[in-house]
Amino acid sequence: MKRRQHGVTLIELLIVVVVISILAAIAIPSYRRYVIRANRTSGKVLLMQTAQALERCYTNSTPYAYNSATCVASVTLPITSPDGTYTVGFTAATPPTVNTYALTATPQGTQAQDSQCANFSLNQAGTQTVSGTLSVAECWRK
Repeated sequence: MKRRQHGVTLIELLIVVVVISILAAIAIPSYRRYVIRANRTSGKVLLMQTAQALERCYTNSTPYAYNSATCVASVTLPITSPDGTYTVGFTAATPPTVNTYALTATPQGTQAQDSQCANFSLNQAGTQTVSGTLSVAECWRK
């Protein structure tokens, strides 16, 4: 009389482990790229909100930078996004003047791994730039 085997063989278990490993090797990097791309929105929103605050102040006939009673003084920078992925501040190379400013959103934490778009920048004329490998259009529209 033959005995029937009950349970799972080692080969079957190894096949399941290999299949799960292959799926994880594909899914985890795809998910990480999606999260990085989604977090870019946080940086762009914070950058636009800061620019809007400066523009509202400037509309009331106050220069961006002149003395202590300026728009720059009324906006506390740097500002960090609520999720902690970006920090917005004035671009170090171009300090604010009476009629100009340049803001930069710098990725923080795990978002700093984003080499495709990296830093987002915006100035008083609405000129948008990025410091990553993708084009401005690709980074700002996504």
